[in-house]
Amino acid sequence: MADQKKLRSISDVNDLEGKRVLLRCDLNVPLSDSLEVVDDTRIVESLDTINYLIAAGAIVIIVTHLGRPGGKVVEELRLGPVAKVLEARLKRDVLKLDEAIGVEVEAALGGLKPGSVALLENIRFYSGEESNDSSFSAELARLADIFVSDGFGVVHREHSSVHGVASYLPAYSGFLIDKEVRALSPIVEGKYRSPLAMIFGGAKMDTKIGVMKNFVGVADTFLVGGALANTFLAAKGVNVGRSLYEPNEVATAIKIMEACEGSKTKIILPVDVVVADSLGEDVGTDCVGVEEVGDRQIFDIGLNTAENFKSIVSSSQTVIWNGPLGVNKYEIFRKGSDFVLNSLVEFEGVSILGGGDTIDCMKAAGFESSDFTHVSTGGGACLEYLSGLELPGLKVLCR
Repeated sequence: MADQKKLRSISDVNDLEGKRVLLRCDLNVPLSDSLEVVDDTRIVESLDTINYLIAAGAIVIIVTHLGRPGGKVVEELRLGPVAKVLEARLKRDVLKLDEAIGVEVEAALGGLKPGSVALLENIRFYSGEESNDSSFSAELARLADIFVSDGFGVVHREHSSVHGVASYLPAYSGFLIDKEVRALSPIVEGKYRSPLAMIFGGAKMDTKIGVMKNFVGVADTFLVGGALANTFLAAKGVNVGRSLYEPNEVATAIKIMEACEGSKTKIILPVDVVVADSLGEDVGTDCVGVEEVGDRQIFDIGLNTAENFKSIVSSSQTVIWNGPLGVNKYEIFRKGSDFVLNSLVEFEGVSILGGGDTIDCMKAAGFESSDFTHVSTGGGACLEYLSGLELPGLKVLCR
């Protein structure tokens, strides 16, 4: 488990003038159908480290992925749109390269002056990236003198640009990773203010199970919403109608509830839900008790549940939230999340949000990252870190 004291930070390096720095960012931003960047949050979050390296006179070589091209070139996932926004945000030219490795890339980078910025092409166009191929890692490392990792959203991946290159270059953390670890490590180490409430939403059990197991007997309350709650309700014998849930995870849900019963952790499930016959913005909805779903589908928590969650949040000192409580795509099924978000904004304790869908909820409700103690840029990485797992992309940065 990496903590702030163990990380080798880029701020520890005294002389960066003229040094070629391979900077791993997570600029995996959403694109519109016309290939325009829809949300540049991840670019903005990377600017502190990039600007620091520029000011120090380094030659900044940014490596990132976009989407899931599966080790081959996908034209729609080229990084031109990202380079355009990056230039606007940095207010300087960015050399966008059409490859990530090779003689032509090395030649182009060789002509850059201190303070210059280059963006390599989508690193996941190469099969060696996700397989963490040693020869690919070595070829990528050949481009630079120093490796700086600042993409927290990918530190749980044992990929070449996250893990492998650190075998060939001195490796340091950037300021975004420093900030994430500084915010999350006290939670894992038990250095937080009690009571601790953890809100779990979204759909999949497998992404939340590690955190739940790690915090049974530690957290005071688990508040469960989203389709995840449907699986727990089904495990209690409640008819969830045609709602999305995971039948193969019912046994897991039972085990978690049994573990909570034998500990101080209370697991709080919805008592009422918003149901409809189908999913859409203009469909008819009802708010009913969980025993009254019938053959309809659950798409959000109900008002009584939201009030219950708010009461628990208000009486806590630390709250961690991952996953929407309803179908965030539609405003009519976002009310539960909005209600609890409002209570968190008024909350005077420590509030930590994680995961892309949770951030989408936050933005849809009109809130900013500054309204909370910490908003993590990593979804899976945040969950795995809180699960107590050793993340390969952080391990290589430890002293």
